[in-house]
Parts: sequence; structure tokens; C-alpha cells
Amino acid sequence: MLLIFDGDCGFCTTSAGWIERRLPDNVRVAPWQILNLEQYGLTENDVTTAAYWVDAEGTAWRGHLGIGKSLIAAGGIWTLPGHLIVRPPVSWLAGPIYGWIARNRHRMPGASEACRIDLSDPADGAGAPSPD
Repeated sequence: MLLIFDGDCGFCTTSAGWIERRLPDNVRVAPWQILNLEQYGLTENDVTTAAYWVDAEGTAWRGHLGIGKSLIAAGGIWTLPGHLIVRPPVSWLAGPIYGWIARNRHRMPGASEACRIDLSDPADGAGAPSPD
């Protein structure tokens, strides 16, 4: 299992570090910049616009679904919010909230202009699994 984030973004790096401290040792957290994205069926555009969770079966979950899956994998008290995030009706709200955060990550604590991205497609960040 793997959480992929944008290592050029301070906000993303801080967030990834937070979840990494809560994940089991068998889960990897890595910036996309050091990965072979083709191995996961992802493109640079995919990983610069959203975080991804790659599960044990190799399915890549985008945005809020990826964050929810990582919280579930963290276990303990994080399992409940993770399950809520990936299931309706909470997921219906989590997708747009994740998209808003992604579009505004350059304004978040610890961020810089290097964090700015262009999400011209409003569906970006909605969380649909990446096509295989």
C-alpha cells in the first residue's frame, strides 16, 4: 500500500508526514517525484492535482477517497472518519471539500506559491478511482 503526494508542495508534505506517523510500517508514503508513475497507472497531471492511495490490489484512489482509505489503513480512531469519508452521504461533501482544498493548497498553512495548481476541471479532486 502506498500514499502518493506532491513533494513540491509544503502543505502536501506536511499532511503526508502527519498520516505517515499514524500508518503501519508496511505502508509507504512517497512523493510522486521519486516514483515510476506508470507502475501505478498514473500520470504527472494525476499526481499534481490530487493525492492517491494505492491499495494492496493496485487500485489507485484519488483525492478524498485516497485520504479516506489512508485513514482506514491507519486504524484506531482514524478508521471511523476514514469510513465516513469514502461512503455517502459524507463522501458527497468530502469530494467538493477536497477539491476546494486542492485548488487552494497554496493558501494553506506551510504552503507557498510552489503549491499552486490549476484545476480547470471541476471534477478534479472528486475522488473517482484512477482508471487502470
